[in-house]
Amino acid sequence: MTHVFHRAPGHQYPKAVKGDGVYIEDAEGRRYLDAGGAAVSCLGHSNQSVNDAIKEQVDRISFAHSGFFTNEPMEELADFLVERAPGRLDKVYFVSGGSEAVEAALKLARQYFIEKGQTKRTRFISRRQSYHGNTLGALAAGGNEWRREPYAPLLMPVSLIAPCYAYRGKNSGESDFDFGQRVANELEAEILNLGPETVCAFICEPVVGATLGAVPSVEGYFRRIREICDQYGVLLILDEVMCGMGRTGTLFAHEQEEITADIMVTAKGLGAGYQPIGAMLVSDEVFDAVLNGSGFFQHGHTYLGHPVACAASLAVQRFVEDNQLLQNVMKRGEELQTELRRLMGQHPNVGDIRGRGLFIGMEFVSDRETKAAFDPAKKLNKKIKAAAMAEGLMCYPMGGTIDGQKGDHLLLAPPFIIEDKHVDEITTKLEKAILNALGSI
Repeated sequence: MTHVFHRAPGHQYPKAVKGDGVYIEDAEGRRYLDAGGAAVSCLGHSNQSVNDAIKEQVDRISFAHSGFFTNEPMEELADFLVERAPGRLDKVYFVSGGSEAVEAALKLARQYFIEKGQTKRTRFISRRQSYHGNTLGALAAGGNEWRREPYAPLLMPVSLIAPCYAYRGKNSGESDFDFGQRVANELEAEILNLGPETVCAFICEPVVGATLGAVPSVEGYFRRIREICDQYGVLLILDEVMCGMGRTGTLFAHEQEEITADIMVTAKGLGAGYQPIGAMLVSDEVFDAVLNGSGFFQHGHTYLGHPVACAASLAVQRFVEDNQLLQNVMKRGEELQTELRRLMGQHPNVGDIRGRGLFIGMEFVSDRETKAAFDPAKKLNKKIKAAAMAEGLMCYPMGGTIDGQKGDHLLLAPPFIIEDKHVDEITTKLEKAILNALGSI
């Protein structure tokens, strides 16, 4: 009997005891290729340069509260990120994870308008079938109905518009571009409905992660979103917690959209799991409003800018850059999608294979022609996860793809260091797991 309160208290978890490159080994000696997890371990589980950086920093100083001191790793990591960030992102606020980063972004957006004297701006707009974290503010800002439901009475009101989800949202005969413009224009309609003077920000994921399964936008969608935000003075918050830090093939996912954010949040791949860390990147305009206004951001956590976490993250990002791993992300991502399409693309229960870089989703259907979902009671996504673990493969299946209840998909987000042999192993094991799971229902 464990005294640990696990997420699923009745589940018996294998005990992870060792990391070896792209693999995790349990106490029984079984090895699992980490092809998903939670899109965190972009360098695998045993990178010596990152381990050394952590040890060296602990020997120097492990903690100094950011209310009293800055520290060298935090300053260097901020410099590294800002030098590579697109557009006007000029300042970095370090936290301990993605939900904390989103909370900081929401509160900063509100404070920005207080500093500017626009105190009626209190409303946020997001998208259905999005996910921005599990703390109350982040949960309110997301559109994952399954996660929101138990806590709905506690959540602030947030307007939800359509996602840019072409597989299910595009009308017959409608081009990708026209579809993207149509759903983007829902933002303008909702701003006008609420009153432009009341809206703080629009928050969305450049590539939608857990809730939809690696769904990128269509060409032109984000340029229209940026135009609308600029027209009405609404801040654009981009959530790259899951899709950022190289996961889609560029360091920042929104680089591929040819726009910039007012506020951007990231986590997961920032520290690659070697230490808990997240970050909020802020434009000079937003930062200056606080600096030249009250002079104080009314927010904070104990472990802001933790020296060991920042040292680990800096080592991760330097290793990615020094070893040209973003090139490998694009190469292996293309190989992985190609092989998945070859093996499963015509399967009657595989409706869509999509994604960017090493951020790939598969959506399952009971009928390819109608795109009808499986009965949620069959729990296909959970069966796929169990079948994959039995094969020694970690992936990220989820349910509720369509509306929070119906629909099943899985995410693949393997480490950036995978090789040809790992692509073969992932696809072979995944095909077997999917077929076994489908056969059980």
